[in-house]
Amino acid sequence: MTSLIDQFRRPLRDLRISVTDRCNFRCSYCMPADVFHDEFKFLHHDQILRYEEITRLARIAVGLGVVKLRITGGEPLVRRDLDQLIAQLTSISGVEDIAMTTNGFLLEKMAQPLKDAGLARVTISLDSLDNDVFRRMNGDKADVAPVLAGIRAAEQAGLTPIKVNAVVQRGVNDHTMVDLARFCKDNGYVLRFIEFMDVGTRNGWKLDQVVPAKEIIERIDAALPLERVEGNYYGEVAERHRYRDGGGEIGVIASVTQPFCGTCTRLRLSADGRIYTCLFALRGTSLRDPMRAGATDDELATLFAGVWSKRKDRYSEIRTEETAANKKIEMNYIGG
Repeated sequence: MTSLIDQFRRPLRDLRISVTDRCNFRCSYCMPADVFHDEFKFLHHDQILRYEEITRLARIAVGLGVVKLRITGGEPLVRRDLDQLIAQLTSISGVEDIAMTTNGFLLEKMAQPLKDAGLARVTISLDSLDNDVFRRMNGDKADVAPVLAGIRAAEQAGLTPIKVNAVVQRGVNDHTMVDLARFCKDNGYVLRFIEFMDVGTRNGWKLDQVVPAKEIIERIDAALPLERVEGNYYGEVAERHRYRDGGGEIGVIASVTQPFCGTCTRLRLSADGRIYTCLFALRGTSLRDPMRAGATDDELATLFAGVWSKRKDRYSEIRTEETAANKKIEMNYIGG
């Protein structure tokens, strides 16, 4: 099947599905505690898509060329019975890969049920092995130990290859990068460092807190020698490097200093049923409302197609101080 093509001839291949805007962490770069406090108003239960609605929209998207599904949040595992959604998505013909991004805190108990339901693999967010640094970054909500237990449970369940994501902020956790790289190398996990991004408008983003991909690689290479390798597929966002001794690889997602808008194949579905064509989008298009009003699959497919075919966003390529200050959608709302 030929995928939809946008205004820059980028095909639609990936659908990232946010199942909730809630999270049990308060990471400073995503949901800072001073904003997302106890009185913060999250989406009401009735506003969030039901699993059957998510599955219906995913099936329509697959019919338009999507082959990869990724479950995100907020933190997806705070939503109950997530394995039921995975089982429903697994039943869609044409899906080649179903993965999930999680902070790992609740993964120890859920890894096996998710695998049994059909989840292929997981990516765990882990910004540092240093417990003090980790707690500082997650809003003092959790220690490292439960996340490591979740990683081990995922590995035992066969949710592999295990990927670990680490957002790097200068002066916050960049001094712990090498230790994290060594840990992942020794355990066979694929580590992805992520440049601190100006997602939304509430995370206090400043350019001087960004550790550029080039510097990240140089600092890891000085301790654990690396060499560049080619990407695995069209649209891969990570710049990949392997260890010269053959002990695995790391990657860097460099949205700020090395934008990859030109090959982006991702569409995002928010927890309340809006589709967004960019992580840095200002607005989305509701599919929930027409769906609940009785729209047919063909009518919903036309909405999908109309949004993607008109797409011309390339935020990271044209980022300026002015555009960075625009009121963009928050990351907990549409996933990373």
